[in-house]
Amino acid sequence: MSFLRALRRVHPLIRANFSNSRVTSRWISSTPDLHNPEAAAAAVPEPEFRPRTPVGGARIEIQNPDDSVEVFVDGYPVKLPKGMTVMQACELAGVDIPRFCYHSRLSIAGNCRMCLVEVEKSPKPVASCAMPVAPGMKIKTDTPIAKKAREGVMEFLLMNHPLDCPICDQGGECDLQDQSMVFGSDRGRFTEMKRSVVDKNLGPLVKTVMTRCIQCTRCVRFASEVAGVQDLGMLGRGSGEEIGTYVEKLMTSELSGNVIDICPVGALTSKPFAFKARNWELKGTESIDVTDAVGSNIRIDSRGPEVMRILPRLNEDINEEWISDKTRFCYDGLKRQRLNDPMIRDHDGKFKPVTWRDALAIVAEVAHGVNPDEIVGIAGQLSDAESMIALKDFLNRMGSNNVMCEGNGLNPQADIRSSFLLNSNIAGLENADLFLIVGSQPRVEAPLVNARIQKTVRATQAKVAYIGPPANFNYDHEHIGTGPQTLLDIAEGRHPFCSAILSAKKPAIIVGAGLFGRKDKDAIVAAVETISKLGGVTRPGWNGLNYLLLNAAQASALDLGLVSSPDVIRSAKFVYLMGADDANLDDLPKDAFVLYQGHHGDRGVYRANVIFPSSAFSEKEGTYENTEGCAQWTIPAVPTVGDSRDDWKIVRALSEVAGVRLPYDSLMAVRARLSRVAPNLLNVDARERSTISEELRPEFKQKLSMAPFGAAVENFYMTDSITRSSKIMAQCSSTLLKK
Repeated sequence: MSFLRALRRVHPLIRANFSNSRVTSRWISSTPDLHNPEAAAAAVPEPEFRPRTPVGGARIEIQNPDDSVEVFVDGYPVKLPKGMTVMQACELAGVDIPRFCYHSRLSIAGNCRMCLVEVEKSPKPVASCAMPVAPGMKIKTDTPIAKKAREGVMEFLLMNHPLDCPICDQGGECDLQDQSMVFGSDRGRFTEMKRSVVDKNLGPLVKTVMTRCIQCTRCVRFASEVAGVQDLGMLGRGSGEEIGTYVEKLMTSELSGNVIDICPVGALTSKPFAFKARNWELKGTESIDVTDAVGSNIRIDSRGPEVMRILPRLNEDINEEWISDKTRFCYDGLKRQRLNDPMIRDHDGKFKPVTWRDALAIVAEVAHGVNPDEIVGIAGQLSDAESMIALKDFLNRMGSNNVMCEGNGLNPQADIRSSFLLNSNIAGLENADLFLIVGSQPRVEAPLVNARIQKTVRATQAKVAYIGPPANFNYDHEHIGTGPQTLLDIAEGRHPFCSAILSAKKPAIIVGAGLFGRKDKDAIVAAVETISKLGGVTRPGWNGLNYLLLNAAQASALDLGLVSSPDVIRSAKFVYLMGADDANLDDLPKDAFVLYQGHHGDRGVYRANVIFPSSAFSEKEGTYENTEGCAQWTIPAVPTVGDSRDDWKIVRALSEVAGVRLPYDSLMAVRARLSRVAPNLLNVDARERSTISEELRPEFKQKLSMAPFGAAVENFYMTDSITRSSKIMAQCSSTLLKK
């Protein structure tokens, strides 16, 4: 390597060619005059062309040959649809074009000019991201002119960029670093004072060092096009141009943290992660988010026993490449207020640590001393499918059928899967041309689902109607009512919105799971299904009747049959809380024995008599089903804390001490049991649609209450035991939420 570095100093062209990773050794052996393009072109041999694999494996299917054009990339013929850009043609030919401002999910800006290529008969290099292809166009990406143009652009970008890479959190994963190594020069000609820009305060999540900004405007376009907020913009002109807020304010979007990922330099970085670690020190583990029911694909970066950060993972069907701020920044809650050892409450009301043997023996003795009908089990909103089936089997063997899950409300209906799933699928919402949102606020309940709706409204001008309490949406919508009366008027054809549903080609109704807790839930569902039937919301090839769940455990719990009514709490004498912190225990008898099994000292601990410490989602392998019915797995990223154990292992050990031993000793055996109860939970990354006909739906004769709908999520940043233990989420709650 030292010999090659010495060669780079011999001649500028050798330096430039060696810095390009796509050139061969034949290029290094030539030393033409860089300032004589004709001599340089003659000295460079013609490359050999062969079919290449498109970058990222992307392939374009052309439906109509008449709508396609053929272009030549470095002599290689490429067919692609009309209207596509030169950069996309190069990608299909397997040629990677450098870029800073271009992003596949954002509109084209064309302002960084790093993607310059040479096009035959064009007087100067063109920006490939903004130039549409034309029939017979001959594109050259490796000519000395294109290389010299990119080197000049890189020189201008580095002209005012500070030399602070050693202290920049983007170091090691910076696009500017990578591309300057390949396309940049080894020296600069700018000797004047570098400009500086005042940093902006965007809130407790995003750190700004605006002197590093190269004005690619990715963050501006993301804020307006994906997040749906007009918080960022371009101010000034020329050398005074900078990114900022028109009026000094914080960035209040639930997706604001994604600007950290799309920023190609170190101008926008994670404020909680600042100066904590370098990316090469971290171990990445692919897992699933459990803070809501979307099931976003994430990567957990850890160092030793500590989770250092959480990043998004690409999944086009669920979260694309975005995650919510709660998903990204709640990781510090995984190390605070953790339960380390089994504990029992003594006569003074204080907890003292004990061994697992003693704790299990005490619980087993109490469980055998109560009537089986007085035993109740409640699964928390972060419970995985394996732990819920173990809890259900254990209580069934103890003689009790009183097993439920938080958030599923009164008398949940689990026989028909389409009655509690997002039947259109998350990605399928983009096909809808009308939305009726009933009692749900997707912006705080499921930000990634809300982003799909916002994307559809922006692309197709789809109409959105909303029934519920006043809420802040980030797209145009019509607030047509606050309660069931509006729903009843639409069902009976008296509301003006009926004509909009009838004229829509693919209408979609989204019912919030917050309505499941109402006593007239069955009547609301009957009214919604009446609207669906009369408005053609459900038809062959399109099922637009959707239920948006709130918690990660709800769909799995309904598939597994955890459908007991919360009313059984009133007569319970033994309550098994498996991570259940939001269960209403006000009606619980004072002499009832409460076992709390969880990973955080949250609300459920205050009523507990015995505590079993369990593993968090980042420390165990578990199955979670998201709101559209897609089963996914979490993978352990860090070791367990203290003497905690996986939930299903604790239930299995308790069953043996209690004399009702469960018939599985491994995770595979538990999943074999899952396959007999709910086979769809083993079809990972697959969605099993419900095929039950409308005639089999039960008839509800419940009376509809006229009480207005309420908000299911009061505080977006604090919804479960992990987020409530997070210092970062507490800062967001106090800073970003309007009082």
